[in-house]
Amino acid sequence: MRNMDEFWIHPRLGTATRDGHAPRHYLVALQHAVQTLDADPHWQRWWHGSGLHGCELGIVTEGRLDHLRPSADIHRVDDLLRANFTCELPPAGAGPDELARRATTEVRTMFEVIREAMALADLPPTPDPSPAPGDADEVPVTAKSLPSIPRELEQQGYLTLTQVQDFFG
Repeated sequence: MRNMDEFWIHPRLGTATRDGHAPRHYLVALQHAVQTLDADPHWQRWWHGSGLHGCELGIVTEGRLDHLRPSADIHRVDDLLRANFTCELPPAGAGPDELARRATTEVRTMFEVIREAMALADLPPTPDPSPAPGDADEVPVTAKSLPSIPRELEQQGYLTLTQVQDFFG
């Protein structure tokens, strides 16, 4: 077991689904995808090249209200990078392999946006997706309900950048 200081990715997971129910299985898959990258030596070396100690990676699932992507709130705070992204939910009934594939793709896409924003070297190969272990711990989730929006904006269907910036406080 690694000490908390050994982790370079610090995930923060959230949901803005209108019914308030966190998509637990997908959030577990996202956390597993993050942990897989965090433990991969190629990804550790790649991040070391950034010169930053760690990355606070906020991921907000939104249901049908998917933010226009790729978009994110990315900024440096001392020796950390704080990056918040929105993430589309998988279709209902997706199995563990599909959840793992989607989560791995989403997380890699987030790091591609980070790489471009920070002008870092190309990303290393991504480890093959694997389903989260069946005994995965409960994932801590920040849940916030979306504010009501005017009917004329409802078709727009996405969180504003300010809402993404403020999601985790």
